[in-house]
Amino acid sequence: MAEDNAGYQLDKRQARLAFERAADSYDEAAALQQEIGQRLIGRLDLIRMQPTRILDLGAGTGAFSKVLMQRYRKAQVVALDLALAMLGHTRRRGGWLHKPACVCGDGERLPFADDSFDFIFSNLMLQWCMDPEPVFAELRRVLAPGGLLLFTTFGPDTLMELRASWEAVDGHTHVNRFIDMHDIGDALMQTRWAEPVMDSERITVTYRELGTLMQDLKHLGAHNVTAGRPRGLTGRQRLRRVTQAYERFRRDGVLPASYEVVYGHAWSPVNKQVSSGAVDVPLSGLQPRPSVPRRD
Repeated sequence: MAEDNAGYQLDKRQARLAFERAADSYDEAAALQQEIGQRLIGRLDLIRMQPTRILDLGAGTGAFSKVLMQRYRKAQVVALDLALAMLGHTRRRGGWLHKPACVCGDGERLPFADDSFDFIFSNLMLQWCMDPEPVFAELRRVLAPGGLLLFTTFGPDTLMELRASWEAVDGHTHVNRFIDMHDIGDALMQTRWAEPVMDSERITVTYRELGTLMQDLKHLGAHNVTAGRPRGLTGRQRLRRVTQAYERFRRDGVLPASYEVVYGHAWSPVNKQVSSGAVDVPLSGLQPRPSVPRRD
């Protein structure tokens, strides 16, 4: 990719620690993540399948592990997350008929044998991986022939207002880098997935004050873990300056926070040794998209 990504290299250890600390507050702040996950689940209405082995990749506190178990009652569900504390909430989540197996691991190095699953569901995990190509190669390895990969991630316009406001204040990276939808599609093709389908939409969450957005990101564990992040505490003066810079985006009394949501699905080839052709068909408008509640 053309841009210099050195400053945006992710520190996986810091990411894991951030999610460990955020486990207790995550669900309270995750209205957008829940909404996106529900839209992703809704796309399963268009797909006929009865999986028996499901991987919830980046399961977090297990909200969609539960949904998947309720939808596919005969399936075995494995919830994988980088943060052990998140999986603790998955284990304690109520209303289970059968609890999922919980595995603490890295989505870029999965601790599973080849062809272990016939459905991989991943809601907003891929943005924590710098290069999608090795991730998709690993997912293809553990997905059985004919299995489905269904995922969401964030595109480069995500938090564009916050990024621009920090850029007006200093030269450090304060917002993680997000990969373009077309690059994700290229990575699927390079790793020989069958019939990859990609599309995207823009969701805007509004806030009365910038501090509430920053608090939400902290409660989600969505900290800045880039190599180019500033070291040390952010002083009051810099916070005041970034708040002033963000004010230029205020409309109708509220501040917008933009999220570019990328949706994708692809199939593991029936013959995994043979490269399969790709079809790019937008899925926009397949279902109603309710508005996301304003965060005050």
